[in-house]
Amino acid sequence: MADLVGVGLGLRREFIDAFLNAETHPDFIEVAPENWMGFGGRHAKLLAQCMEKAPLICHGLSLSIGGPHPLNLEFIQQVKNFLQRYQVPIYSEHLSYTHDGGYLYDLLPIPMTEAAANYVAERILRVQDILGQKLVIENVSTYLMPNAEMREAEFVREVLLKADCELLLDVNNVYVNSVNHGSDAYAFIEAMPKDRIRYFHVAGHEQVEKNLLIDTHGVAISDPVWQLLQYSYQVCGAKPTLLERDFNIPSWQQLQNELTTIKKMQQESRDEGKTNIFSHNTAAVL
Repeated sequence: MADLVGVGLGLRREFIDAFLNAETHPDFIEVAPENWMGFGGRHAKLLAQCMEKAPLICHGLSLSIGGPHPLNLEFIQQVKNFLQRYQVPIYSEHLSYTHDGGYLYDLLPIPMTEAAANYVAERILRVQDILGQKLVIENVSTYLMPNAEMREAEFVREVLLKADCELLLDVNNVYVNSVNHGSDAYAFIEAMPKDRIRYFHVAGHEQVEKNLLIDTHGVAISDPVWQLLQYSYQVCGAKPTLLERDFNIPSWQQLQNELTTIKKMQQESRDEGKTNIFSHNTAAVL
């Protein structure tokens, strides 16, 4: 598959029929491999039909890259087999842990310490060796920051550089954490190593209290997140961007409207960049 471009959509079974019957489709789709591995028959055929409409990438849920227990090598091999079977070029996972002797069905925060950065980086390197490809890690939304010795942006940068991996920059998670922990979302975006960003995620969240947001993927994208996405394009370039919607699935037209908004923002960012370059070159000539 060629380099990832444009606007993508997290594929959910609730709207697969609408997706397959739509006149236009996202530039790419994303699934959790855990939800499809080991299935044959109708499920395998359904996934193949979806891949005829748009290229596939994978976003995992169960790697537990920051967990205290040994990596599940059997699971990683299953993921590798899935990626190879469907020729999936991108596999992303969360910078968190989900396993503590049993799956916890949540994304729990990693202590932001130098020791933890080294530990996680070593595990990422091991996974990359097994998969034979780069792992793309996602910054996660958090509600606690246990034993933090460094800021989140610094921790993410440390892991990226030590593990020589790539970043899935979740813009909504950046905003959620800025409210929950009183940090600067715009400074976080600026601090990310631009050459490591493979693609963006964007989604909706819900406000539980004044200073507490929950990353639900169950509502439309809020205005502050749209603004932060626009700023991310200005700072990092119009990277490929995927819309996540996991709950309270709206109509297909509503999903399309959000995808269209993202695409327009990407194009406006590119046009603005061209204008700035032209103006700069003109000034240089003058």
